[in-house]
Amino acid sequence: MNSFSEAEREAVYKAIILRGDVRRNFVSTAIPRDILFRILTAAHHAGSVGFMQPWDFILIEDRAIRERVLDSFLQERDRSANFYEGQRRELFMSLKLEGILESALNLCVTCDRSRGGPHVLGRSTILDTDLYSTCCAIQNLWLASRTEGIGVGWVSILAPEQLSTILGLPDHVVPVAYLCMGYVSEFPDGPELQRVGWRQRMPLSELVHLNRWGDELFPR
Repeated sequence: MNSFSEAEREAVYKAIILRGDVRRNFVSTAIPRDILFRILTAAHHAGSVGFMQPWDFILIEDRAIRERVLDSFLQERDRSANFYEGQRRELFMSLKLEGILESALNLCVTCDRSRGGPHVLGRSTILDTDLYSTCCAIQNLWLASRTEGIGVGWVSILAPEQLSTILGLPDHVVPVAYLCMGYVSEFPDGPELQRVGWRQRMPLSELVHLNRWGDELFPR
């Protein structure tokens, strides 16, 4: 339990490197419940401050609900397009930013901001640690899904208030991630935003500091 074989270690790093946002190439094959349970178990074993475990998982199979979410996405996408002009705007509108209806399953990961009571150990100073903890669960879910051959796409262009209304969330629960999940015919070869020239991956050497900001560990 305290060590990994070389093959196991390589598998962990492989999942991390190959994890990516999937928005296209979904197939209609349903995700078996036992596999979905394994993925959710991995998510549920994420670290959380004060062991608060603030996450819940809403599985969305109903097409009518998905269509309402898609309508909300389209409204926000069109609004977001106004941030750009010219070719940048055209490129933005051409991007595939969701797979809400195409994917086998939609899943919303929420954060219960009241879980653990008013005084959660370790949360007294940084109140948003419940949100950070939920993001750890999302990453676990993403990595586990990739090892199962299941693509995951995070639809972030959604108004939280509208999504909360559509999903009937209580006031103390907030949506953190709306995910499209499903088997795909092929996984993308690297991030789409990098492929189309929207942004490039930054060199790690520019992001590592030693002892204080600006003191480089890896001189350029």
